[in-house]
Amino acid sequence: MPLSKKQRNEAPERTPVKLTRAEKKEIQAVIRKYKGDGKPHSAQESIPYEAMYQDGICRLTPRTFSKCIEFADISYQLAQADTKTAIFENLCDLYNYLDASIHVQFSFINHKIDPKQYAKSFEIRAQGDDFDDIRAEYSAILKNQLVSGNNGLIKRKFLTYTIEADNLKLARARLRRIETDLLGYFKSMGAVAWGLDAKARLEVMHSIFHPDGEPFQFDWKWLAPSGLSTKDFIAPSSFRFGNARLFGLGGKYGAVSFLNILSPELSDEMLADFLNTENGIVVNLHVQAIDQSEAIKTVKRKITDLDAMKIQEQKRAVRSGYDMDILPSDLATYGQDAKELLKTLQSRNERMFQLTFLVLNTADTRQKLDNDVFWAAGVAQKYNCSLVRLDYQQEQGLMSSLPLGASHIKIERSLTTSSVAVFVPFVTQELFQGGDAMYYGVNAKTGNMIMLDRKRARCPNGLKLGTPGSGKSMSCKSEILSVFLCTPDDVYICDPEAEYYPLVQRLHGQVVKLSPTSKSYVNPLDINLNYSEDESPLALKSDFVLSFCELVMGGKNGLEAIEKTVIDRAVQVIYRPYLADPRPENMPILSDLHAALLAQHIPEADRVAQALDLYVSGSLNVFNHRTNVDIESRIVAFDIKELGKQLKKIGMLIVQDQIWGRVTQNRSQGKATWFFCDEFHLLLREEQTAAFSCEIWKRFRKWGGIPTGATQNVKDLLSSPEIENILENSDFICLLNQASGDRKILAERLNISPQQLRYVDNSEPGEGLLIYENVILPFKNPIPKNTQLYQIMTTRLGEGATI
Repeated sequence: MPLSKKQRNEAPERTPVKLTRAEKKEIQAVIRKYKGDGKPHSAQESIPYEAMYQDGICRLTPRTFSKCIEFADISYQLAQADTKTAIFENLCDLYNYLDASIHVQFSFINHKIDPKQYAKSFEIRAQGDDFDDIRAEYSAILKNQLVSGNNGLIKRKFLTYTIEADNLKLARARLRRIETDLLGYFKSMGAVAWGLDAKARLEVMHSIFHPDGEPFQFDWKWLAPSGLSTKDFIAPSSFRFGNARLFGLGGKYGAVSFLNILSPELSDEMLADFLNTENGIVVNLHVQAIDQSEAIKTVKRKITDLDAMKIQEQKRAVRSGYDMDILPSDLATYGQDAKELLKTLQSRNERMFQLTFLVLNTADTRQKLDNDVFWAAGVAQKYNCSLVRLDYQQEQGLMSSLPLGASHIKIERSLTTSSVAVFVPFVTQELFQGGDAMYYGVNAKTGNMIMLDRKRARCPNGLKLGTPGSGKSMSCKSEILSVFLCTPDDVYICDPEAEYYPLVQRLHGQVVKLSPTSKSYVNPLDINLNYSEDESPLALKSDFVLSFCELVMGGKNGLEAIEKTVIDRAVQVIYRPYLADPRPENMPILSDLHAALLAQHIPEADRVAQALDLYVSGSLNVFNHRTNVDIESRIVAFDIKELGKQLKKIGMLIVQDQIWGRVTQNRSQGKATWFFCDEFHLLLREEQTAAFSCEIWKRFRKWGGIPTGATQNVKDLLSSPEIENILENSDFICLLNQASGDRKILAERLNISPQQLRYVDNSEPGEGLLIYENVILPFKNPIPKNTQLYQIMTTRLGEGATI
């Protein structure tokens, strides 16, 4: 139906595209095919590939085969300048690796998943106990963050490469070699990548044909009995290609556009801006390398043609009687650009490629589709390019948007290696793990939830660093709550400031209050038969007793060699009765150690015994008793606030040893143990306690222990090579607001870029950087103040719950 005058005036202007005679014939054939035909077409027949093999190889034509690689994102936009340069150079090397026989397609797919099923994954079922209200609040916070972010939108990235071969056997061998090489390039860029098998490739195409996130169900054994092909399991209910500028996809509308590159300079943020949307979008880059010698010949021919045109213009100028140096500006510009391009191809590590940039939008209504396409066109306009609809080529555009490695659109732009590589396929890495992953806030840059399972890390040890008031304790409490609600693990807390009492009590945990006047006792000499991996548990226990005595005696030089010998000898004596008959009443206490030292009648032993006398029979004898606390709760907090200055460091050391014993017990039961030590810097100031802490950081992982230290003094972590091991052996680091001096130290040691460092400079409480293995993410962890969770976790005066 012809457009009215008003419609013609309102119709958006489109950049005219010059077509060859063959392309015009092809378009005319398409018009004849769909003229007056608005009926749905067979979806299965429209999908172009011939066969899909179980190893992931797709046969497009009798001689064309393709394979697909999926790769994860990395934090490119917030990286250091030299890191960005290295990634860009490695990407250029990847493109230069391709020869003219390999066609490459980068596919970036943003698709939704079933929102109901997705929301259910965050639900914590009520169990009819006293914690159901907490579970409900916790689940509500997660669902609220899910709605505010775009985690319901899965962003995936693929590289599909296509070759020609005489048969499947030859194709399979070459495709595997290429896959190995490409995976090596991704590894050099720091991106995790893996090859897809056939079922995974089918699932990807199913997600494109079903934008609402319908679950994909398929099994190879279903094909033979049903007589169906793989296309039947991925195809939508129907296709409708009757309209020149859009198409029907099941019950939805779709449109494919191409990027008309007009800008002389491209930005590495263009592709990221296209993908930064909460709508479903599929972006594809088809890249075809041109043989280097052929590319140089082509450029030389163009220069020759331009020179001939220049001569003609000069002749015309002479005949017309004006200066022959006056040439059309376009001719002068093109000639200069062509010569510069030839120089680039001949003297630099650059090659020529043909690029086709396609954007696929889908929506529930035509109006929503128009809005999405208008938004994408705005992104292109931002970078001085234009987004043009594929008139009468929507079917070819849709099939070119599948990660099959075949382009049916002949609209190409010639670019050099660096110009193609400027479409950097990396934006910001997300941390969103499944399984027993716990909530750690939201990505401050993208708004997506951060879900982590620290037990999957190479070394799950953690640190929380920040100035006073930056939210260290709040962060620890939030993690403790997640462990309690989402795992069966035990949690132990060393609490020097009595800050965890409201949370522990609300979770029906156990608070062990240690003070000179308390009747709760913990024996520092407690031991169990699983205390060490060795046949005799005394080796590690003796090391702890040495650290304890060294801390008690003080002094700059520590224990002398003879003093260490007499202590070790006494340890062997006092544990002999218990190892022979392991009953609680045979467990030694400090007075037994004191007596064993005096019994040696050696001056060095007497000196150690005199130092212990204050803690055996003096006013600080709180640790000279057998343990009378029966620890049964999943959450236990050791409150050592009232121990005083003399006993606090000793108390923290004893708590660490007690928790080590619990870790060994839980390991035999297959249970993990979390240990949170607040005010961790108190342990790092003394050489003895710092050394014992380093030992825990090195050994806990093997025994299922997950230690976390919260401290405000980064300099304490770097004061000695031994303490520095704590930082190096922590794959989970939570950086909150940092002082100026600490920011400089952390930026150098942890390779934090200036862009990332802004997130720990005068940041709000609970905001900062999260470092998980090699990933650095800006995060914030907002907890609504009107919730019970906030009241039992806050340490601000007047905001806490009344217990």
